[in-house]
Amino acid sequence: MKKIGLLILLAILVAGFFYFDLHQLTTLDGLKNGLSQFESWRAEAPILVGGVFFLIYVLVTALSLPGAAVMTLAAGALFGLLWGTVIVSFASTIGATLAFLVSRYLLRDTVQSRFGERLSPINKGIEKEGAFYLFTLRLVPVFPFFLINLLMGLTPLRALTFYWVSQLGMLAGTLVYVNAGTQLANLTSLSGILSPSLLASFALLGIFPLLAKKILTLIKNRRVYKNYKKPKKFDRNLVVIGAGAGGLVSSYIAAAVKAKVTLIEANKMGGDCLNYGCVPSKALIKSASLANQMRHADHYGLDAVSPDFSFRKVMARVHEVIRKIEPHDSIERYEGLGVEVIQGYAKLIDPWTVEIKRNDGDVQRLTSRSIVLATGARPFVPPLPGIEEVGYVTSDTLWDEFAQLDDAPNRLLVLGGGPIGCELSQSFARLGSQVTQVEMAPRIMIREDEEVSELAKTSLERDGVTVLTGHKALRCEISNGEKRLIVEHDGAEKAIAFDALLCAVGRVARLEGYGLEELGIETGRTIVTNDYLQTLYPNIFAVGDVAGPYQFTHVAAHQAWYAAVNALFGQFKKFRVDYRVIPWTTFIDPEVARVGLNEQEAREKGIPFEVTRYGLDDLDRAIADGSACGFVKVLTETGKDRILGVTIVGDRSGDLMAEFVLAMKYRLGLNKILGTIHAYPTWAEANKYAAGEWKRAHAPQGVLAWVEKYHQWRRGNAK
Repeated sequence: MKKIGLLILLAILVAGFFYFDLHQLTTLDGLKNGLSQFESWRAEAPILVGGVFFLIYVLVTALSLPGAAVMTLAAGALFGLLWGTVIVSFASTIGATLAFLVSRYLLRDTVQSRFGERLSPINKGIEKEGAFYLFTLRLVPVFPFFLINLLMGLTPLRALTFYWVSQLGMLAGTLVYVNAGTQLANLTSLSGILSPSLLASFALLGIFPLLAKKILTLIKNRRVYKNYKKPKKFDRNLVVIGAGAGGLVSSYIAAAVKAKVTLIEANKMGGDCLNYGCVPSKALIKSASLANQMRHADHYGLDAVSPDFSFRKVMARVHEVIRKIEPHDSIERYEGLGVEVIQGYAKLIDPWTVEIKRNDGDVQRLTSRSIVLATGARPFVPPLPGIEEVGYVTSDTLWDEFAQLDDAPNRLLVLGGGPIGCELSQSFARLGSQVTQVEMAPRIMIREDEEVSELAKTSLERDGVTVLTGHKALRCEISNGEKRLIVEHDGAEKAIAFDALLCAVGRVARLEGYGLEELGIETGRTIVTNDYLQTLYPNIFAVGDVAGPYQFTHVAAHQAWYAAVNALFGQFKKFRVDYRVIPWTTFIDPEVARVGLNEQEAREKGIPFEVTRYGLDDLDRAIADGSACGFVKVLTETGKDRILGVTIVGDRSGDLMAEFVLAMKYRLGLNKILGTIHAYPTWAEANKYAAGEWKRAHAPQGVLAWVEKYHQWRRGNAK
């Protein structure tokens, strides 16, 4: 109601302005005709006339009414250059700030809620450098001042910042117009005030903040590098530390554009994903899934059997899969692509120098124009009392630790309810372990919607996993030769016996041993970088798990393109990393895939949305495959088909998600997906049917009623 009242008041003021022909006074002819009367009033009561003029000027600019330029001329004619400038400078800034505040009060929430995602880069830029942007706009008269006021009100720019920047930025233009007003009799049109040469001068003046920013950046860089001597020439264009996904892609891109690049890796090529993460876990999941299918073969019209297998052979297959994929990331392949690969430990000596302790014992130093840090992450082991005494494995070490076992661990305790913990819990349960999964949070997979977490829990429990949520691990102990984890639940302690403990509570960036502290490179949970993946030193970049904010292989590869291009060609053009459309999949059965917002995130951010849902129990292919479980859930803008986020639960959901990722990336709505032919019978049809559900819910009922009458008339049954 307050907003409506304000709108009514503004409408009345604007209507009154035109109804009483006050706009005639703000034309050049009107000013000239009434100038003698104004001068007589000023001579009789200069303070009163000055005050009234001030208030009228504030009102005109606050309501974005035409005539501010003419009133500025009037200020020069009536009050002279000094006082005219003072009055106009403060009146115009106060009025502009009021317009800014009105725009913010009436429109910002609506605009941000509807276009928040698209405006996100602008909002971030305004938060960081809004004063620079505004100052530039104020210095160039070709940008309408009233439009600047209204648009800036829609951004996060602070009102105080808007005021003082406007006060300074509009001063030059104010002086020009007030000075012209002192010669009002010689003016024939407003266009005569701003000559082409004067406009050009203003344009150059408008570039000043940008130049100032560049100069400040140069000064900052000189300060950062002041304690180091930059080499006159360099051994390499790029040195990359770490041969995981981020490092491999960075070095590949550098070699592809003919840069001289060296890739340094102390351990195994391919990093965590190939050797400890994505590849071995998916190989294990496949074996476990097949064993589960055999137990439930009657579901497919076959005789159910209890699979007879050697756990040692299952683990051997996991390592065989790794060996088959290794050539994709091998030293030989990358050297063939033009990348120099050195095996050893790298440390930054200065912003351009890397010292390498090679695995063969030699020590080497290389200078490079740019450096990319892609050192990855390692599993986090919680500092529980007694954990070292009972022993544990992580998602990195279990592949070697369990490789020699004839049977899966009898009683496996999995600490952690995130994606890794859920995937491994289900797999080991299907391979014969009695699995207990302990999670401190109230539910597993806490980042997903509550219904997804519940479905995942039900699925794990169906495979024999005991899922304990709301249980806080306190300590480990050995009692009468039995390993136990002591947990707290509902204020009481209880013990959980186990034979093997798997820690899967998250991963932490590898930050130690690379010379970051010595160089003063800021770190927190990850290396601190800017939007271009630059660290404190603009020539040193970080990508992948060590940089965050997402610990996914595909995000590391995504970042690597930006880091490599910015490192090699940043002097011409730098690119901000685009995190708008990041998909991920948890490979439990059924799979859980997501991109963009889910319901709980949309509510937390206050973003209005609609939910469209299609159940996979209605999909022909899912029924034929015996996997008619799960759903496709799409969040869209209210009343529109623009996709805000998608969650898919079901077989092959990670593959199905690709179509939605493409649609969100290139702003294709559900109508486009609905209009795309999908082969029958395929899982991909689920995406089309979900789009169809949205279309059905938004069918124009009024139009359809008339269409129905038309068809009745065509049948000769019109009523």
